[in-house]
Order: sequence, then C-alpha cells, then structure tokens
Amino acid sequence: MRRFPEFVVPLLLALLLAGCSNLGYYVQAVGGHFEVMRAAQPISELVRDPASDPQLRKKLEEVQAIREFASRELGLPDNNSYRSYVDVGRPYVVWNVFAAPEFSLEPKRWCMLLVGCVNYRGYYAREDAERLAAELRQEGYDTHVGGVPAYSTLGYLDDPVLSTFLRNGTPEVARTVFHELAHQLIFVPDDSTFNESFATAVENEGMRRWLASSTALDRRPVFEAQRQRKAEFARLMRDYRKQLQSLYKIADSADRQRQAKAGLLAALRRNYAALKASWGGYAGYDKFFAEDINNAKLASLSLYSELVPAFEALLDQENRDLPRFYRRVRSLAVLDNEARRGVLAQLLPVRADTQLARSGVAPGTPEMQ
Repeated sequence: MRRFPEFVVPLLLALLLAGCSNLGYYVQAVGGHFEVMRAAQPISELVRDPASDPQLRKKLEEVQAIREFASRELGLPDNNSYRSYVDVGRPYVVWNVFAAPEFSLEPKRWCMLLVGCVNYRGYYAREDAERLAAELRQEGYDTHVGGVPAYSTLGYLDDPVLSTFLRNGTPEVARTVFHELAHQLIFVPDDSTFNESFATAVENEGMRRWLASSTALDRRPVFEAQRQRKAEFARLMRDYRKQLQSLYKIADSADRQRQAKAGLLAALRRNYAALKASWGGYAGYDKFFAEDINNAKLASLSLYSELVPAFEALLDQENRDLPRFYRRVRSLAVLDNEARRGVLAQLLPVRADTQLARSGVAPGTPEMQ
C-alpha cells in the first residue's frame, strides 16, 4: 500500500469529473479493491508466525519461491506485488461481464479511467454483474458473467496473492503470478486482446522454465496433461468461432441466422462430448458447457488466445531471450492498433498451427478451478 496516496488522490479527482453515469461503477471498483487490500497480510510474517496454519504456511513458502523466480528468471517487475496474502472469503474476487451482439463475435467495449477501453466490466459483487448482464440482454446482447480469481492493478498498487487462486494449487499460482506481472511490465490501453495474449505468452514461457527447474519437476507430467487438454479445447473453440464468424457475414433473415447459430452451438456441444471421451471422461470443462454458450462467452475466450501464436513466434525470433522479446513487444506497444495488429497478423499464418499447443486459455476457465 506504499503508493496509496499518490494513486488515490488523482483517481478521486478523476472520479469527480467522470459524471454520474459512471460514478457508481468506479465507487464499487475502488471500494472493492481497498476492501481486499485492507485484509492483506505480509507473506513473510505469515510464514514466520508459528500460529499460522501449517498447510497455508507451506503454500506461501512456495509462493515466495515463485515470486523470486518471476523476477530473477523471467525479468518481471521486482516490487511488492504478490508478497502479501488475502483470504477473500469467496470463490472469485471479481466477476466480469462480457457482451456481444446476437450475430457478432465482436465484444462490447467499455472505456474506463487509467486502463482505457476493455472488452469487459468487472464487479466485486456478483449480483451487480448479473444486474448489468440482465440489462444488456434486454438490449439484445448475448452476455456472459465469468468469475475471476485474479486481476492486476498494473503496478499502481501492490497486488496480493489471493485465496481464490492459491486454492487451485502451486502451478496455478505460478501461472497467475507470471501472467499478472506481465501486465505490469507492458500494458496498452484500448487493446485487451494484445494485452491478454502477451501476458499469456509470458505465462507459458514462465511455466516452461519453472517446470524445468528442480523445484517443480515432479509437477511437470500433470501440468503437461493439462496443457494438452487446454490446447485441444482452444482448437475446438477457435474452429467454432470461425464457423460462427462466417455465418454472421451471410446476409440472411434474423430467424434463419438464429436457427443456424443454434445448430452450430449444438454441434459444438457434441464435439466437446467426443473430445471429453478422448480424455477418458475428464470433466474439467463440463461447467463451461453446462451453462449457456453464446457469442459473449466465445468472445471472452478469444481475448486470451487469439494472438498468442504470434507472440510465441516473436519469442522464437528472439531465440527465447526474454529481455529482447520484451523490447520487441514494447516497440509494438507504441504503434497504433491497426499497425500493431498488422505486424502480429503477419506472424500468425505460418505459426498458428505449430504454436497452438503452447497457447493457453483464459484464467478462470474450468480447467484451472
């Protein structure tokens, strides 16, 4: 919390200028975050405290090692983020609302202070997220409310380790820390896909290196099996996004498009059932398919994987040298959106198929719960 005064004063001034329409949203966002931060306890103190739960102490010791690895081996920010712990007392810290038109996979965008425009809106109370989703459905949007186990304040504040992702095991902690610290390293306002795909690429490389280290070798077989399932799941979802995009380009009546859309989503469910059978009945993604599948849910996944193959190709061009890779990404970050996407698109055709197995899916999808 050492940066609290310099961060909050300009934010509060900005809130006063934001207007009534957004004021309630910002108040819940600021209030929700500081409620989390007030509960933060230094991990070093919890580890030393003999009264700490032994299982929690062991997990936090592993967190300390992961945090040091992130800065030492991956060149990620060496600051006070992920050096404190909070038990938030609920399954997710935030619930994000995604929305897309009935016949489009282009997600609705919201513009916010400090981070620019993003393709989701986050709430600390699920009922608030569900309320917005209901309003958007009344306007004709497909909507999806997804629980989020972690988020980044982009280095403005010292982000803590949360119970919402600590409970999912040490590999998930490593993934999350690498991913969220990558956001602190490079973040482009108004380009969610760029930001999330870059962070996922860093996360993937971080996991590759961490799993190769002596402290994590025993976890590698389980993680590799998970990664293979994620790659196959990502391939399935990407295929059906392409089919839906092709459908939406056809000039046809709303009723006929609606019927064709329903048919594709039914086929997606059948293909998932076949994929699940090939996994020996592994049910990690059942929750995703148990709920409504629509454009908003499909669009939410694409944020985290669409450009990952391009970033992986860029990393290969730099011989997997992370400092050089970060410099290349920073050179892209200063371009306008169209130019930046054009450079990355040139990397996709050659690399997409070979690199897909390395790409991840969104944090919070059922595989990681």
